[in-house]
Amino acid sequence: MTEPWWRDAAPSRPRRVAGGIQIHSTRGAVAQTWWSARFIEVLESLGVGGRLARGRTYARAGQILELQVDAGAAVARVQGSRPEPYRVRVGLATYGKTEWAAVEQALADDAWYAATLLAGGMPPEIEQLFGSLGLALFPASGRDLSMDCSCPDHAVPCKHLAAVFYLLAEHFDADPFEVLALRGRDRETLLANLRARRGGGDTAAPATADDRAVPLAECLDAFFTAGPGLADVDRIGSTPTPPDALLDQLPAFPIAVREHRVTDLLRPAYRALGEPG
Repeated sequence: MTEPWWRDAAPSRPRRVAGGIQIHSTRGAVAQTWWSARFIEVLESLGVGGRLARGRTYARAGQILELQVDAGAAVARVQGSRPEPYRVRVGLATYGKTEWAAVEQALADDAWYAATLLAGGMPPEIEQLFGSLGLALFPASGRDLSMDCSCPDHAVPCKHLAAVFYLLAEHFDADPFEVLALRGRDRETLLANLRARRGGGDTAAPATADDRAVPLAECLDAFFTAGPGLADVDRIGSTPTPPDALLDQLPAFPIAVREHRVTDLLRPAYRALGEPG
């Protein structure tokens, strides 16, 4: 006999998962950087009430079995109350070659952007840079996203989608390039294109008869000279990397101290070390 549809909507406990992907945040806000918070804002603006809290619980309990971020979509498997994990997809429109060529040229015109991204940060001005080209880096509302889950819950987003959102936010905290990857440009391709646009290709000019080795003592005054545009690298200090960011890169410890995660116990010390004076 087929189960009535309302049985699926009733609250139920998810099946416990061994080795699932857990977010590091055990309480409070999940997003630790402005760029991941911008992504979470879209989710919270949808007003789905308790599903957000249950989604955070799923993410903290390690109910997400796998997550893959590619151009245009983040795809995951989330273990719910049924034996078969649910298939979850969060989609975001990608930009084509013409749009990305304009973005890359704008980024290449100022070395600060690439330097900040490589240091694990994302300058706030990058959002305005996209906007000046008629593009958006972040989704402005739920209408900019496609959200699908194979669970029977009729609400969008469901708790499984919410859990993936929170895990995505933590991934963005650790690697801002994943935000750009969702829009269609992965780290390696973006950096290679920026190097090419800034004239940093690997092709070298052929040697001439005038080329000769100069003793170091004769060129000390010009030996340590920054290349074009690199003088702006010190501007990276305007978006410093949080002192406890390293802890977010570590895999989960297999042990706990009085039911507390080791990384949570170390976090206050790392933050204290990063305070001035």
